[in-house]
Amino acid sequence: MSSDSVQLIPPALAERSLLAEPEVGELSRLFGILANDTRLQILHAIARSGESAVSDIAEQVGASVQGVSNHLQRLADQEIVATRRDGNRVFYRLIDPCVGGVMELGLCLLGHNPICET
Repeated sequence: MSSDSVQLIPPALAERSLLAEPEVGELSRLFGILANDTRLQILHAIARSGESAVSDIAEQVGASVQGVSNHLQRLADQEIVATRRDGNRVFYRLIDPCVGGVMELGLCLLGHNPICET
């Protein structure tokens, strides 16, 4: 491994013991939750607004309210989003501080982020 490639690896990751259960299983489940087009759009919609009602998110991503609610429940089960009720409306907000960074990193890996271009 060249010294250039070592510099690309976060020090904390390079110093970890080789991943094993339960971390591997937890990571796999997390990436499975995030590996969905609609859920990624939902997360981006919430990130852009700070907090959104289910109906507003559904309109933005072009999906049914019930479908968005189901996706949001999966994200809530993973403790990525949390809810706040105001009358009949339920609002969602991101509570996992790493989600935005993961999405930005993904865009960087795809070459869609100018700060990642060399």
